[in-house]
Amino acid sequence: MTSTRMTGGQAIVRSMRAHGVDTVFGLPGVQLDHLFNALHDEGNAIRVLQPRHEQGAGYMALGYAQSTGRPGVYAVVPGPGLLNTTAALATAYACHAPVLALTGQIAAAAIDQGYGLLHEIPDQLGLIRRLTKWAARIDHPSAAPRLVGEAFAAMLGGVRGPVEVEMAMDTLGVEAPVTLLDPQAPPPPPEPDPEAIVRAAKLLAAAERPLIVCGGGAVDAADELLRVAEMLQAPVVAHRLGRGVVSDRHYLSHTQPVGHRLWADADAVLAVGTRLQQHRMTWGTDANLQIVRIDLEPTQMYRLGRPAVGIVADAAPALAALADALETVNRKRPSRKDELEGLKAAVMADLASRLGPQCAFIDALRAALPEDGFFVDELTQVGYVARSVFPVYRPRSYVSTGYQGTLGAGFATALGVKVANPDRAVLSISGDGGFMFNVQELASAVQHGIDVVAVVFDDGAYGNVRRMQEDLYGGRVIASDLRNPDFVKLAESFGAHGTRVETPAALRTAVERALARPGTTLIHVPVGKLPDPWGVSQPMSRARP
Repeated sequence: MTSTRMTGGQAIVRSMRAHGVDTVFGLPGVQLDHLFNALHDEGNAIRVLQPRHEQGAGYMALGYAQSTGRPGVYAVVPGPGLLNTTAALATAYACHAPVLALTGQIAAAAIDQGYGLLHEIPDQLGLIRRLTKWAARIDHPSAAPRLVGEAFAAMLGGVRGPVEVEMAMDTLGVEAPVTLLDPQAPPPPPEPDPEAIVRAAKLLAAAERPLIVCGGGAVDAADELLRVAEMLQAPVVAHRLGRGVVSDRHYLSHTQPVGHRLWADADAVLAVGTRLQQHRMTWGTDANLQIVRIDLEPTQMYRLGRPAVGIVADAAPALAALADALETVNRKRPSRKDELEGLKAAVMADLASRLGPQCAFIDALRAALPEDGFFVDELTQVGYVARSVFPVYRPRSYVSTGYQGTLGAGFATALGVKVANPDRAVLSISGDGGFMFNVQELASAVQHGIDVVAVVFDDGAYGNVRRMQEDLYGGRVIASDLRNPDFVKLAESFGAHGTRVETPAALRTAVERALARPGTTLIHVPVGKLPDPWGVSQPMSRARP
């Protein structure tokens, strides 16, 4: 390969192009001048979308990554710029989302010297290494292709996760010979242990009441998972990131409330790409429950107790091998279709009777959203119930912050989802509290033509907090009531469509109209105090002794 003279900024940008990057969410600033110069000079090869806050940049990259499985990239200045994105980085880490943070630095000779320069913070690289899978500083343009390649290999290899690359502001402008490199293939995942596969197959084949629990690590193994589930006639229970791996139209697909009932009597559980945290810590285990785990992260095998069989491998090949092994040891099992459909119907009817207002709004949203549309949830009274009630038909189409529960992430994340999937509908739900965390991104949506439908359920409070203050702490209501704007006028002031509805039927009509026309739409839904979803849609009691 031949060397070409280029700046550090150009070396980073051209290395990203080699890895297929087509979009960067970012805010320019003096420490990133030469990076943005390089992005400008590449023309339309990489689209640059600027948000109105660094937090928005991080969440947009997160939505891009979660909805596609491809790297989402954002660029921000050092210090406070980077710190403003750390909630999004923590969420990407929790959800194993491939997000690349490109950050500036102060001048190279001043790094970590404590001079008090603009945007200087102590040990920025050390700090960000605690929130990412991998991070590095590029000290010379010639090192950019190698380190960018390592970043992508780390981000996409093994258990996926966010990474960071930084370069000093003066180094970004240094011109030097640079040899561009072909993309590095991430290290291949370990092959599933044949002996462990056989042991797992025998254990599951002997089970009378097998159960499968899947998480985000199973999103690329939908066909293989369904094959195993049908062979075992095992219900598949998904929560948040695993929603849609098996379509909710299939009689084997279930959410947490049904799973809680099934967990009580299960004699074997196959856990695929899930931490199994709530199930083991809250629902309980005993000596009669045998657990098989498939996970790329070896340490998962030792958290919350050792499984009967642990298989360290990517879900798809491990499940394919397991299905092949089951062919020789599994017995023919009668269909559980009638039993499981009856159980699901009974549980959903119970939820509707106890959480009627939320369920009615969720039914309206599902009816309006096309089957292949994206639903981006939030920490809101409707969102909590949606985790268990909203039907999902495809992997990656239910976008969530996972266990991180990042209040305020929803709307900005939805913008990234739409940028990555311009031909598919994207629906975001928020509460009035969470929506105002990133309300300024209405400007970004309108400016860049990101046609998302944002539904804001407004109860005038941080509703979950206020309920706990009222019900658990003797009415000690403090710092939980909210003063809100006129959301319709607010949307219109940004150039978006705004409308107010009060009933589920009107909400369905409003969403359908919004999806049928160009432009960003905010739908304001005032609600009163809604029924408490905890312990109902999210079972918290022990299911086993």
